[in-house]
Amino acid sequence: MVNRERLIDSFVKMVEIESVSGREGRFKDYLAELLRQRGLQVMEDQAGQALGGDAGNLLAAWPGSAKGPAILFCAHMDTVQPGIGIKACVTGDRITSAGDTILGADDKAGIAALLEAIDCINEQNLSHPDVEILFTVGEEQGLQGSKQFDYQLLKARMAFALDGGGNPGEIIIQSPCQNEIEYTAYGKSAHAGINPEEGINAIHIASQALAAMPCGRIDEETTCNLGIIEGGTARNIVADVCRVKGECRSLKRSKLDDLTNRLINIFKEEVEKRGGRAEVQVTFLYPELRLDQDEPVVQIAVRAAEKVGLKPVLTSTGGGSDASIINGQGIPCVNLGIGMRQVHTTNEYILIEDLLKDAEYIMEIIAQAAQA
Repeated sequence: MVNRERLIDSFVKMVEIESVSGREGRFKDYLAELLRQRGLQVMEDQAGQALGGDAGNLLAAWPGSAKGPAILFCAHMDTVQPGIGIKACVTGDRITSAGDTILGADDKAGIAALLEAIDCINEQNLSHPDVEILFTVGEEQGLQGSKQFDYQLLKARMAFALDGGGNPGEIIIQSPCQNEIEYTAYGKSAHAGINPEEGINAIHIASQALAAMPCGRIDEETTCNLGIIEGGTARNIVADVCRVKGECRSLKRSKLDDLTNRLINIFKEEVEKRGGRAEVQVTFLYPELRLDQDEPVVQIAVRAAEKVGLKPVLTSTGGGSDASIINGQGIPCVNLGIGMRQVHTTNEYILIEDLLKDAEYIMEIIAQAAQA
């Protein structure tokens, strides 16, 4: 049913077109042409201008021939670095990069499988409901493209993101909300050798505050991290400022709020009791995803997995995705495992069998929606 060689060839072509975050323009043009060739109506929004990139989000509409509810598929066009000069290698049962770049299966495996599913449905003259396709930019930079998109443009009231790192058949129905937190400690500069006692070392007092703060796994639903620290101007000057960037996540909003407040309070108290001044800036990045297993979108994903011989597994993740933003807009959205492995590394690969199953699975999701 799925054309193996065509799908492999399509995927290889896609990953070899550079599309690192902010520079998705060439790949966007390529996809827009492929979609139009298949008879889909395509538009590009203004997300690229808003984000300072060279491409916006693509929205494509595929008018249906069945009465089922309209559905949305979402995948992102951008990749992480190192993503310049990718050379895909088809070796045995898998597709890898040459070894000095990522592969880009995250998320071009989802895109290639979706286009193959469309081709198969057209070739076999199968009925399908209205299908909308959203290819986003800037996903790897904090879900930026999906945050810019105007969801009033959509007819669909259920959605499937093709961006899960698990095996085909894994259906993510729970993911965390996240805060980005920037901590700043202000001290007082002085000469480090002549009059250090007159200074207040911001790096030192910030480090003491950080040592008193939780970090890592807080409980089974909650994590926090301290990722970047910078400060000072020279080795012989008592540093008067130190900035730390971190985050916290939780599957429950109440836990996220509690942990965020705890981190803020500890940092401020520890810095201020040592004579410094503290500032903390919190940015809410995305909402939690929590779907009931009886939701229609979940049930369609489960039935479709069973129909193509996959074992459906309802699961949760500690990472965010475009599904988080779509769900936050009131459109129930599951994130589907597509089999990409060791993503964001030069060891990234995907099994050819998983890529084929992805296309079969998407076809069956569309078929199940047509019957709903």
